[in-house]
Amino acid sequence: MTAAAAAVARPATAAASTGEAEAEGDDAGEQRVTSLELFFDLVFVFALTQVTGFLAAHLSWTGMLQGAAILATLWWAWAAYSWLTDAVSTEEAIPARIVVLTAMAAMLVASLAVPDAFGQNGLLFGLAYFVVWALQVLLFVVASGDTPAARRAILRLAPGFLSSPVLLIAAGLTDGPLQAALWVAAIAFNVGVAYVGGVAGFRVHAAHFHERHGLVVIIALGETIVSVGVGAAGLPLDAGVVGGALLGILLVAGLWWAYFDLTTHYAERDLVAATGEERAKLARDAYTGLHLPLIAGVIFAALGLKKTLAHVGDPLELIPAVALCGGVALYLLAHNAFRFRLVRSVSGARLVVAALCLALIPVAGSIAALSTLAVLCGLVVGLNTWETARAGEERRAMRAH
Repeated sequence: MTAAAAAVARPATAAASTGEAEAEGDDAGEQRVTSLELFFDLVFVFALTQVTGFLAAHLSWTGMLQGAAILATLWWAWAAYSWLTDAVSTEEAIPARIVVLTAMAAMLVASLAVPDAFGQNGLLFGLAYFVVWALQVLLFVVASGDTPAARRAILRLAPGFLSSPVLLIAAGLTDGPLQAALWVAAIAFNVGVAYVGGVAGFRVHAAHFHERHGLVVIIALGETIVSVGVGAAGLPLDAGVVGGALLGILLVAGLWWAYFDLTTHYAERDLVAATGEERAKLARDAYTGLHLPLIAGVIFAALGLKKTLAHVGDPLELIPAVALCGGVALYLLAHNAFRFRLVRSVSGARLVVAALCLALIPVAGSIAALSTLAVLCGLVVGLNTWETARAGEERRAMRAH
């Protein structure tokens, strides 16, 4: 192994040990999310803001599908780096830092191209996206030199990973149905490589991986708060706007509570308990895979909040109503799927509330947007209250442990 690779490879032990090293060496010690990872995530914050802006500017069913496609491509790029920084240290070697920072710059360019990713900036989006993926593969190959299984795994998957941005480059040179087909194929490659190519050879540090995805949920929720501010920008701060902003914060707080209250602790426990390839599969399914619809739900809700604040006294149009109410429903359903994959249980209360959120969509067209938001907040707060009351002792025991 080269000296550079040795410097980049993640050390086998960390400063603070959990005392629960796994039998197969999956966790030699506790690892925390690094400052470089948090710094990298700043550009993802901007990317999510750009997606919300794209959706707001393309308020049609086609625009919604295009926005979802852009979000999916950006998510898989972020997810690739979550696997990279979980497997290898990117802070200890200067070359690794430079690669990640360069990838961050490429992601910024891709994010800048988002507003016209299906138009004149499509080629720029594809080229920047290719650089993001190429740097990820390059650093993974170099840094995993002392772990042959991981190196073989990334080399096995690299052609598929790089095919996605190549297809997006081609999409940037076309338009119409062919462009749409190329975008679908690009997303299919990202998903297919992860699930068909498999995760054999990858080692996951459970606590770090879990924390990394919890932080990206907070990033998405933060974008929702930004949307509240953007929706209220330039409007007179009357009772309706102030009330809508407060309800928006209440809704975001409710979504935060729903994710971070109890299930997340069980999820981390079960991910830590798994070992080897089974842990990698859990990480792929529950975190890389199922956090995409969860984040999508937050982004769509952010769009609905933005439109609600702009017209608090008017009924929501169909697409903003679907975004707001459907986004919350998607969030709850995705979290239930996340819970089932890890904990093997579902929340009946969340299924009921998700159904009620969907049932609120047609009602939103005949009542004030502020009223729709108030009902939605009542459903989420009611859900959290119910779950908190039912699991008081269980929560205290889990947090104490």
